[in-house]
Amino acid sequence: MSGGRGWFDEDAGPVVRPYALTKGRTRATSYELDLITLVVARQPLPPNARALSPNYQRVLQGCGYPVSVAEVAARADLPLGVVKILISDLIERDYVVFGPDSSPTTGPSLDMMQKVLDGIRKL
Repeated sequence: MSGGRGWFDEDAGPVVRPYALTKGRTRATSYELDLITLVVARQPLPPNARALSPNYQRVLQGCGYPVSVAEVAARADLPLGVVKILISDLIERDYVVFGPDSSPTTGPSLDMMQKVLDGIRKL
């Protein structure tokens, strides 16, 4: 805390509240995205994608191939809540598509498990 400046210094960069990046929104309005939901940018991107704000550009760059929402947040160096909202906006604009996640809570169907078991028994 030298010089009365506390922990803040020039190296910290500008401090921006997350809600300022999402126009005051705290939740995505249309899509509920989990940490492991896979997203990918449409290829080729429409020409008007270049007019998006820098934060949207960072998110799009992180979606070059199918990747989880959590990984996009890490690559874009943005808070996860912000990235979920930005990705939701990009899905609405048809720049990004998302697929089902591989959630551990949704396992294979009982029918599929029975078929696997029957196949193993035949061996």
